Amino acid sequence: MVALLTPGLRYADANEDFQRLSGRTRDQLVGRHLFDVFPDNPNDPAATGVRNLEASLKRVLETGERDSMALQRYDVESLDRPGEWEERYWSPVNAPILGPDGHVALLVHRVEEVTALIKARGVPEEGRARVLEAELYTRARELQEVNERLREAHAREREVALALQDAMLPAPRPVGHHLAAVRYRPAVGSLNVCGDWYDLVDLPGDRIAVAVGDVVGHGLHAACVMGLLRSALAAASLVADGPARALDVLGLYARSVDGAENTTAVTTCVDWETHTLLYSSAGHPPPALLRGDGTVEFLDQATDPPLGARPDHVPHPQASSAFTEGDTLVLYTDGLIERRREDIDTGLARLADALTRHRAAEPESLADALLLELLPAGGATDDTALVIVRL
Repeated sequence: MVALLTPGLRYADANEDFQRLSGRTRDQLVGRHLFDVFPDNPNDPAATGVRNLEASLKRVLETGERDSMALQRYDVESLDRPGEWEERYWSPVNAPILGPDGHVALLVHRVEEVTALIKARGVPEEGRARVLEAELYTRARELQEVNERLREAHAREREVALALQDAMLPAPRPVGHHLAAVRYRPAVGSLNVCGDWYDLVDLPGDRIAVAVGDVVGHGLHAACVMGLLRSALAAASLVADGPARALDVLGLYARSVDGAENTTAVTTCVDWETHTLLYSSAGHPPPALLRGDGTVEFLDQATDPPLGARPDHVPHPQASSAFTEGDTLVLYTDGLIERRREDIDTGLARLADALTRHRAAEPESLADALLLELLPAGGATDDTALVIVRL
């Protein structure tokens, strides 16, 4: 049973199981307040269903975190016999859906109906609390054992995925006579790793291509998809006429790779002969250009949706920006700037401030300073790739 609730606790939608087991049609739910549809049983002065459920939903709205409730008795009025209330037992879980601004946009109200389980055992009403307690204890022990096995399996997969990621990402190396630094930091205590990549490709003349990308997903599969896309973009950059054409090739290739949908990427071409940066982005956070005077320009004039997001292929846009000797180009993935329940502009402003304060640092020192200041002290929940090139 699953229903969607607005932050005002009105029904936005409900699946067929919810309608069937609650005895309410979709028309009787959508648009109405939760507790208008399901009030407490007025004949039971000890009823706590409304109070407990409201407290759980408010916790989710305030914290943005999932909340699992203990088994609840929550009687429901019969539609066939108005005024008669059916004794019902439920196990609810409430979870948030965050909007673009980081605030809770919808609530997922998932419910397991366990009335039949209780009544099938023929337990008198006065003994049902003990049965529920024993049932909850047994389920908790079973879930604990399952979670232990899952943690062990996840730890093994994480270790293999990180090793694969490390093997496929290029090692730090000189970029001609130019200074550059690269970093990759996996998420801490999470399988949400191995989808990010970076690359630097030498091009004819005094030019290089610099790119970063982020595959949706995690673990071994994301690492494999990452390797395919990174190699494809590197090859395309060598022959394509500019970053936009390279992303065109990557976008067409991504349509044939399972798991590459909605990958984000940004690629740039640095030309030291003309002191020009060409760039193109597919749904990725904008590169930052740190000027010698400490000002920061975000390269956001050639943005497009992530790879494969459009039903039909459309050529990617491309833009340019002039640079002077001593400027610094910074490419990164969203783990560096994005935080839950925070607008992305806040993260970009935090990055710009850190770049300005450390503008005199060499790329290696600057990379260390950015990771130290911008990643959460306890570790990020998403992996982070970072490339810094002194122009």
